[in-house]
Amino acid sequence: MSERPFSVLGIQQIAIGGLDKGALRKLWVDTLGLHPTGNFRSEKENVDEDIVEAGSGPFKIEVDLMQPIDPEKRPKVHEPALNHVGLWIDDLKTAVDWLTAKGTRFTPGGIRKGAAGFDVCFIHPKGNEDSPIGGEGVLIELVQAPEDVIKAFRGQA
Repeated sequence: MSERPFSVLGIQQIAIGGLDKGALRKLWVDTLGLHPTGNFRSEKENVDEDIVEAGSGPFKIEVDLMQPIDPEKRPKVHEPALNHVGLWIDDLKTAVDWLTAKGTRFTPGGIRKGAAGFDVCFIHPKGNEDSPIGGEGVLIELVQAPEDVIKAFRGQA
């Protein structure tokens, strides 16, 4: 592969699904002590989620606690329980263009605003004939890092 014109800076989030968001909160908030920061609900994405965080500043990691609005509908955000991993990207549009040219399969929807307000897109868990590179069974969210996160991660090098 040619020189990569973007960088993966670090983990932005993990998303965990279950049938009962309350049970997830009991573990992640009440027991482990993560801090609630928001909620997100989308009929289109069949998700009702609580957003909690570990750490602080540009190195904080978001943990999305998700339950399906309707467990019988798709997407089934609770299957698998580790729904997806989000990665901070320093230049999302460049990354998507380059990855697409290399044969990476993305989910429908393109780049859009995510639950936390950042531009996001998703690498499909499985490649196909037209785009053979996928997440090898894992849904991967690419998240446009804001400038303070980019500077913080570059300062660690």
